[in-house]
Amino acid sequence: MINNKVLSIILGGGQGSRLYPLTHDRSKPAVPIAGKYRLVDIPISNCINSDIKRMFVLTQFNSASLNRHIKNTYHFSFFSSAFVDVLAAEQTPDNKGWFQGTADAVRQSMHHFLSHDFEYALILSGDQLYQMDFNHMVKEHIKNNAEISIATIPVNAKDATSFGILKTNENDQITSFIEKPAADLLPEWTSDTGEQMKSEGRDYLASMGIYIFNRKLLVELMNNPDTIDFGKEIIPQSIDTNRVFSYQYEGYWTDIGNIDSFFEANLGLTDDIPKFDLYDKSKRIYTRARMLPTTKVAGSVLNKTVVAEGCLIGAATIERSVIGIRSRIGKESTVINTYMMGCDYYETLEEIENYKIKILMGIGERCFIKNTIIDKNCRIGDDVRINGGEHLEDTETDTYVIKDGIVVIKKDAIIPNGFVI
Repeated sequence: MINNKVLSIILGGGQGSRLYPLTHDRSKPAVPIAGKYRLVDIPISNCINSDIKRMFVLTQFNSASLNRHIKNTYHFSFFSSAFVDVLAAEQTPDNKGWFQGTADAVRQSMHHFLSHDFEYALILSGDQLYQMDFNHMVKEHIKNNAEISIATIPVNAKDATSFGILKTNENDQITSFIEKPAADLLPEWTSDTGEQMKSEGRDYLASMGIYIFNRKLLVELMNNPDTIDFGKEIIPQSIDTNRVFSYQYEGYWTDIGNIDSFFEANLGLTDDIPKFDLYDKSKRIYTRARMLPTTKVAGSVLNKTVVAEGCLIGAATIERSVIGIRSRIGKESTVINTYMMGCDYYETLEEIENYKIKILMGIGERCFIKNTIIDKNCRIGDDVRINGGEHLEDTETDTYVIKDGIVVIKKDAIIPNGFVI
């Protein structure tokens, strides 16, 4: 079987500064998404659905919650070779530094990979939202006698300046590559992406940051310590010397690079037919199995809203929002265009009484919350008004951040009664 010849390497990314404050005390792959999952569940689930079950996740920043999530989630049979292992940056006699880039992360971890038998390394990003059967890409890689394959997606001119853009010949072999081209260079970089894609104005082939490397070539490339990044160095340098091919993907894919894209990807799940389909049995997304009660709703109008399990909802109205696990929303509150991540635990009546807790976890009564991300375990008092939007300037306080009009309530923040943003 082809799958047995593939080892998956999931890159956890750097400090995740563009997703701050969600990455203040957790790594990017551990950021909660869709009310009950973590970002890292996406590439891991894609691998499991493709029957690729040997996976390493590379990370170096705030990896404790990621470690805990993976340890509590991905258990395989004792009689299986399947595993998901987290490799954090480690100092060794040969290397005393942190990961300097994507390729450097793989280089520093190579001794772990080489202890396994594999022919192809599937290198994935830990911060993308998509559903792909990697078997198709591996088969194309073998059919093309490729040494490197790059998953590509057709994009329009507006998006092309944010990606690595490449050109191919009639056999899909990559002939040239440019990283984030300026708009005036774009006319030279159009590709034949197919009739459907061209009709949508998607004339450029963008790298998705998903690669397949032959083991032998990967070992050779990792011997050069001067190359630290796949997209900026290794891929462009390999095009003239190796057989590098494009694998064109046309399904839904988005890079969760910043707060705005993260916010839109989550709210997109509330569409009548969401582009990211959580209801497809063949593309199931796996996460930690929690023994939570059903959600209870009383007197609420819910419109285009996704509600996870274990919630207690008494809101007046919730519209185009994602409500995460164990969320509590008080009476007469209105929640619009909001991603509420939920809570890690319930507070008992005894705890509330004994510790004289004035503001409970969740959203209080008579609140108005719009265009907001509420991180885990937040306490929002009664009569709070948070009206996010472009009229707000970017700012940061101890309890919240405003970025591009989106208000992000920090994890564990306490917002007092009557507070207004």
